[in-house]
Amino acid sequence: MLNNIDKSNLRQVILDGADQFAEGLELAKDIKLTGDFKSIMLSGMGGSALPGNILRIYLNDLFKKSSSCKRLAVYQNRFYSLPPEAYTDCLNFICSYSGNTEETISSFREVLKNNLPCVGISSGGEVERMCRENNISHIKLPSGIQPRMATGYFFAVIFQVLVNAGLVADKTEELINLSKNLKKETEELKNKGKEIAEKLMGKTLVIYSSAKFKSLAMIWKIKFNENSKVPAFCNFFPELNHNEMVGFTNPQSKFYILMLRDSDDHPQNLKRFDITAKLFQEKNIKTEMIDMENSHIFYKIFSTLCLGDWISYYLALEYNQDPTPVEMVEKFKGLLK
Repeated sequence: MLNNIDKSNLRQVILDGADQFAEGLELAKDIKLTGDFKSIMLSGMGGSALPGNILRIYLNDLFKKSSSCKRLAVYQNRFYSLPPEAYTDCLNFICSYSGNTEETISSFREVLKNNLPCVGISSGGEVERMCRENNISHIKLPSGIQPRMATGYFFAVIFQVLVNAGLVADKTEELINLSKNLKKETEELKNKGKEIAEKLMGKTLVIYSSAKFKSLAMIWKIKFNENSKVPAFCNFFPELNHNEMVGFTNPQSKFYILMLRDSDDHPQNLKRFDITAKLFQEKNIKTEMIDMENSHIFYKIFSTLCLGDWISYYLALEYNQDPTPVEMVEKFKGLLK
């Protein structure tokens, strides 16, 4: 049902998010790159860069559970030029949902100039044109949504390319199962998101997690920024206990702390969550402990992200904001030109 505030129907985009995994795997099934790659570099900005953060979580988790797994370094480039790691035994992914992101295009030109192995991923635009003209493999994503909502597509196509290249074990069936499980839990995640969102009106949001899942905290921050149109900040344990928490001695705003807690975390780190929450509560700072699902790493990651989508979506409605457009970003791009 279309909400009169949600003019672009972001609600349906979130509901359809679980389908992106199977679609993404299918889009990349025929992309086969060969080479003795020891690392990958994802060049992308904003929502187009997020899959790299998630992939690093997955691969690090895999390696810790089985040290016999091939170690594949994941680097990310969020600038106009390539870092040194992109040049040696590295497979470059050029990620731009629109296909026209200027920083990513600039890095792509450097890739082409130096004849580095690469694959382009976009819904069209300049990236698709450059791939076609230079005989580079290109994966075309479905268009029509915001880049931050295309994480499932990006992750699945990158994962399938890595499987095809023999760089990671074939766990595509587990991604398909993830899609099914997310659909089953949709109503529960949606209701939980709405419940939490109702507490956040008028608050400055801070999202904390363990070091392992700091990228998920960052993605939640981004969703609050872009969906809810509010300031939000993130950090991770144990680092924040050595500096940031002292800043709440004299809080300058009405803060609300959301803590993403993983029951598999280091026992001493779990104590840090509880003690920090207690110290904040003594300062009359609201805290909410959100326990991540104790399940397969894919589901733990993406169910947490889905919950963040729903919280930020319903918070946008609380503020009477259409959650889809990012008018300030578009205005900025215009001024930059």
